[in-house]
Amino acid sequence: MPAPERVPAGGLTGDAGTSGDPGDTTGPPGGPSGAAGDAMELLTRGELTVRGRLRDASNAVLYCEVALDGRTAECVYKPVAGERPLWDFPDGTLAEREVAAYLVSEATGWSLVPPTVLRDGPYGEGMCQLWIDEADEESGQAPELLALVEEDEPGEGWKAVVRAEVGGGRTALLVHADDPRLRRIALLDAVINNADRKGGHLLPAPDGRLYGIDHGIAFHAEDKLRTLLWGWADEPLPEDAVEVLRRLTDALKGGLGARLAELLTDAEVAAVGTRVADLLRTGRYPRPSGQWPAIPWPPV
Repeated sequence: MPAPERVPAGGLTGDAGTSGDPGDTTGPPGGPSGAAGDAMELLTRGELTVRGRLRDASNAVLYCEVALDGRTAECVYKPVAGERPLWDFPDGTLAEREVAAYLVSEATGWSLVPPTVLRDGPYGEGMCQLWIDEADEESGQAPELLALVEEDEPGEGWKAVVRAEVGGGRTALLVHADDPRLRRIALLDAVINNADRKGGHLLPAPDGRLYGIDHGIAFHAEDKLRTLLWGWADEPLPEDAVEVLRRLTDALKGGLGARLAELLTDAEVAAVGTRVADLLRTGRYPRPSGQWPAIPWPPV
């Protein structure tokens, strides 16, 4: 989330947490297990207490504590009742899409989305997602992922996105880091058809992981991919990405497909399979179609 929407968190106590050690930025291919599985149980069964509201969010976003059997964690709760209507997505479906994004993320084995569940809460059914503390920029923990530069070409380690107007008749080149963690999020966005990959929806954690959050406007059956991560457009997919797409192909025929069918329409589930098949067929990252704005607004 953008910095104005973040509030201080006390972390997580007890045995619940996210899986993997700080040097491991991938997760188990079989879905949540170990500490991540504990976090899912806590989010699903724990008592949810609202502690505050996150400012400047488009929809109702509540900062909460969840507690179960002596374990506690901070989380984000987005009640369906607090979702604003959108012209191109059915009303009351954003929470389900956030959960669907988590399921696809877990099926990749990369664990790019914090543990997320659909549950009842103080304001009715909604999405509940484990709070992830953000890396501290002042201490140098937070990586630089996006930048505006005056040069015509990106420097080493950076990928060009688009030239942007910055005021006073001046322009600058928007670039993002050539970071393997961003590469994985870019592929996830292509699979789930994310229409809102803003800079503020990238969450670097203190342990070196990079999470994607805010996936409420994803999984549309029509092409709506809008992202700041176009730097790899039309480039060949790396082998690990191809392997993940093959894994998703199998998963969509089994348990993943069945679980997505509980959250999305038949057409939307079928479109996920089509996008995966298209990515495997081309062997390349997608490029803007020209039929839909390619950059989200605002971009942060």
